[in-house]
Amino acid sequence: MSELKGLLRTHNCGELREDQVGQTVTLCGWVNKYRDLGALHFIDLRDKYGLTQLGFEQFEGDLTILKDCALESVIKATGVVALRPDAAKNKKMDTGLVEIQVKSLEILSRNDIDNIPFLPFGQVEATEDLRLKYRYLDLRTKKLQDILALRSRTTNTVRALLTEENFIEVETPILYKSTPEGARDYVVPSRVHAGKVYALPQSPQTLKQLLMIGSTDKYFQICRCFRDEDLRADRQPEFTQIDMEISFATQEYVKNVVEKILKNLFKLSSDFVLPMMTYDEALTRYGSDKPDLRFALEHKTVTDIFKDSDFSVFSSVAKEGGLIKAIFVPMSNGTFSRKDTDALTDVVKPHGGKGVAFFKVTEGARSGGISKFVTDEIYSELCTLEEKSGDGTWLFCASADRDTTHSCADALRRHLGKKLNLIEDGYKFLWVYDFPLLEWNADDKRYIARHHPFTMVKSEQRDAFMAADPKDPEALKDMPSEAYDVVCNGYELGGGSIRIHEPGVQKKMFEVLGMSEAEVKHQFGFFVEALNYGVPPHGGLAFGLDRIIMMLAKTESIRDVIAFPKTSSASDIMAEAPSAPGESQLRELHFNWTK
Repeated sequence: MSELKGLLRTHNCGELREDQVGQTVTLCGWVNKYRDLGALHFIDLRDKYGLTQLGFEQFEGDLTILKDCALESVIKATGVVALRPDAAKNKKMDTGLVEIQVKSLEILSRNDIDNIPFLPFGQVEATEDLRLKYRYLDLRTKKLQDILALRSRTTNTVRALLTEENFIEVETPILYKSTPEGARDYVVPSRVHAGKVYALPQSPQTLKQLLMIGSTDKYFQICRCFRDEDLRADRQPEFTQIDMEISFATQEYVKNVVEKILKNLFKLSSDFVLPMMTYDEALTRYGSDKPDLRFALEHKTVTDIFKDSDFSVFSSVAKEGGLIKAIFVPMSNGTFSRKDTDALTDVVKPHGGKGVAFFKVTEGARSGGISKFVTDEIYSELCTLEEKSGDGTWLFCASADRDTTHSCADALRRHLGKKLNLIEDGYKFLWVYDFPLLEWNADDKRYIARHHPFTMVKSEQRDAFMAADPKDPEALKDMPSEAYDVVCNGYELGGGSIRIHEPGVQKKMFEVLGMSEAEVKHQFGFFVEALNYGVPPHGGLAFGLDRIIMMLAKTESIRDVIAFPKTSSASDIMAEAPSAPGESQLRELHFNWTK
């Protein structure tokens, strides 16, 4: 406890021990449990630090007050620390050897709800919707209080580490200009400027680059970001980033800063070095740019092996320029019934797949599935790709669209990792780099930025980029960029890039993205002008703080690590937000609102 005076209590409910026997103390907290044994009465008093038992054998008041001490009421108790009788000692509790013999008791705030929605420390766990609706009750649980404390320690650690590296913390605006960065903006209508809106920043991207232009050199911020996008277990409409930007940075320097942070947060060895893998290699081996390396089952590309096979489904995919991938599951990892293999269709279907082909090998004999199409020559070639080939099951994903094959094979691998209990404990990190600069949108017949429109092309590709035809879908296909991600256990923990610092390259990027001069001036005019005043080469990375806390807390829901989260439909069911504004507010904001 702090030695600062002025609290209603002298100690918290988790700190009293045998060496304090005989002391007069005052505790405050919530009634966790009340036991009426006739002649004896006990209350277990709880706060965020723990539990202490209160006894009332020496109580100097009217014991009828205990009838008003409903569960979850807040009380203040003053008494003397005493040893529990030997038969009543509880070595499983931190305070289990002592109790407070209460002299006086005051009810500070009574729980007046007879049917409380749920008890934070009750035996029956409430549903998630109920816990979100009454989040203030859920926050009383040890799990959430521990996560809040973990989050606080983490941000303090990061601040200290970056300050040690001469970063300075700068706050950037929340009310800002709408700039396209891949997701929809949340907008805020202006009362003063009729018909105009601010946007809540998806990230401080242009702002941190302007700080580099402004000679800030090393910036960081633990900042709120807002994106109006469909949600998943690891996404929220508002989230927190550990945002960094550095002048004259190389990927190596950014990687070194990342390693320093990871070593401290995840208690890694001093000689830890972040493994590295190119985007193309990650996609080839795992079908994902954020692979989970805690288990094997790597993908094997087998397109050429089946090019001339009698299995028309595979041979046609191969001849159409598609992709066929295989995953071999040794019998030591698990076996599959026909029901199991049929169920794999449901695993790949959400990713565009039509099914999963297979055949089994038992004591060298091939059977089931597509085995009749697997000749000795094909099987021999498959075995050369897989060191553990032998008894087991070969599984295949194939599609004329290569991205679909990658996605399906990734989903299949992740499914097998969980189903077969192959995922090891611990953290497996990876630095993925050389992401594609652009993607071709066939529907709009134009390129879109893979990360954002300020990502620098690789230096050796600069001339080819500047000379490329923006309307040619092949001209910039697969061109690598100076973009990189840090990955852990199948999650992207952070992403960044070296930025464009040359006005000519930035102008060409906007041209490649199909933006007219008028659009560029409207959306980025202030930024484009700033590029003409001398810009240091710069780059950075933004960690997703919420995902880092998910990893550290070993939870799979981002809602567990945010004090007041939104649901999967981006609503706050506790505060009933979003809500309809009042008529007077709409008039002030110059809204023509139709309900």
